Amino acid sequence: MRRMDDWIVPEWPAPDSVRAIITTRTGGCSQPPFNSLNLADHVDDNPAHVAENRAMLSRVLGLTTEPMWLEQVHGCDVVEADDGSCINIADASTSSEPGKVCVVMTADCLPLLLCNRAGTRVAAVHAGWRGLADGVIEAALERFPEDGKDILAWMGPAIGPDRFEVGDEVREKFLAQNPADGIAFTPIGAGKWLADIYTLARHRLRAANCGYVGGGDYCTVSDAKRFFSYRRDGVTGRMASLIWIE
Repeated sequence: MRRMDDWIVPEWPAPDSVRAIITTRTGGCSQPPFNSLNLADHVDDNPAHVAENRAMLSRVLGLTTEPMWLEQVHGCDVVEADDGSCINIADASTSSEPGKVCVVMTADCLPLLLCNRAGTRVAAVHAGWRGLADGVIEAALERFPEDGKDILAWMGPAIGPDRFEVGDEVREKFLAQNPADGIAFTPIGAGKWLADIYTLARHRLRAANCGYVGGGDYCTVSDAKRFFSYRRDGVTGRMASLIWIE
């Protein structure tokens, strides 16, 4: 059995009934450039290696059901992980049923995990800049019946603020919605900016009055040993961020 020493366990005040884990690139069987724990089946990795990596993940975590793997499209759709018959083209999933695992895959985009203080609903969100601007966080929060103060959020590994170069059009889209987002952009000349995806997400979570917002301390591009990065490598694997109720 492979070890999970290098995987990330969120440090947040989630109730004991909520489990969450974020994989790194280590501990799997995929070969370069997907080495080694690639969990995505859409990046041209050997399908047998992806299947073994996913099976190993379930064994190590002691999962009794298969995580709900999504076909992510940088949109705002949220699906119920409880419904095995649903179409999995979405960028977030949520569940209130124990044992149903919500999961998103990333390699620079922001993985966001949500739960309520009661431990009765969880969600996993894939948030790139398009999803953030279009409201994927807000769409996921709408699935919780509680006020924002009773919802906890944790931001997993994403591209860091010193590496996320964007153009004027990206900055303008955010500023048109919220002028306060201007502090998330640093000019670097020629119509280019460095964007802080963590700050952009925090603004949305705080606007929703989330009771706790944690994480946001990583850079997938800078840490090639631990993290896959599409912007750094182009052809690469994907990490997984999982959350479920025991």
